[in-house]
Amino acid sequence: MKTIHWGILGAGNIAATFATAINYLEASKLTAIASRNLDKAKKFADRFHIDKAYGSYEELVQDPEIDVIYIATPHTEHKTNAAMCITNGKAVLCEKPFTLNAGDSEFLISLAREHKVFLMEAMWTKFLPVTRMVKNWLKEGRIGEIRHFKVSFGYHSDFDINSRIYNPDLAGGALLDVGVYPISYVIHMMDRLPDQVISSAVIGRSGVDEQNIIILKYDNGVLADLSSAVSVETGYDAVIMGDKGKIIIPSFWEAQSAELYDNNNTLLDTYKYPFTSNGYAYEAEEVSQCLRDGKLESDIIPLKDTLDIMKIMDEIRAQWGLTYPQEQN
Repeated sequence: MKTIHWGILGAGNIAATFATAINYLEASKLTAIASRNLDKAKKFADRFHIDKAYGSYEELVQDPEIDVIYIATPHTEHKTNAAMCITNGKAVLCEKPFTLNAGDSEFLISLAREHKVFLMEAMWTKFLPVTRMVKNWLKEGRIGEIRHFKVSFGYHSDFDINSRIYNPDLAGGALLDVGVYPISYVIHMMDRLPDQVISSAVIGRSGVDEQNIIILKYDNGVLADLSSAVSVETGYDAVIMGDKGKIIIPSFWEAQSAELYDNNNTLLDTYKYPFTSNGYAYEAEEVSQCLRDGKLESDIIPLKDTLDIMKIMDEIRAQWGLTYPQEQN
């Protein structure tokens, strides 16, 4: 099996989680880390036993040994960082949200196709074994016809205008940070886009959405009740209800278990799949296998799906009148 050589661009907390996952995989080697601070890169390399540490992103993308780069920088930098990787012929796994808006996503997708390199959004939840099992249960009709989703991802973070979470200059707020998860989850389970999107948000003193409610409405009678927040704990679970029962997925975005009930609330089935390292390993393995197979995008997260969800989030922000400073120039 061909070994895939990985580089990581950015050396923050999410990069550390991804590095842990890569080091558990066979035939995938974490070869280089890049930070704008060389000392930080060297410490990261020592921690995760990485051969090369770079003090600039440019050095990483020009390393001939690297096959693919995981972009772990703030979302405001994704477009620039991914474009630099692509134009240097490097495959890219870009952390979610893919970009700030659909226009930026279209740019990267076109660039990747022009340069014939692999590109994928790091929506890791879709690759989890529990997510796959839940989708199988739905296809098998275990809860009958789907009628309703209730999915939430909301946490409390103290207000700090300088933090990534609340700072408009860093495209803060709930939607791009965590709201993308419930939206992606429902569309993934439904295998189709909603026919109508209705939403409302609290735009706080930060100038970004501190909490929101989103309704995805399907013409076949399915409603999805979604919420996300950075200022209040709203929960992390997903419930999918059908006419014959329901499925409960605790902490759906990082799910390691799911339960299936009938309409009498009797537990019919349980599926548990604890992580061996962490949940990022599954998406990393997908990318490595796609590269071995010569693919330019994943069948599980094709680029069209990423773009469609970015368009929905653009529509939602338009309903709120929320734009980021970078979009106003």
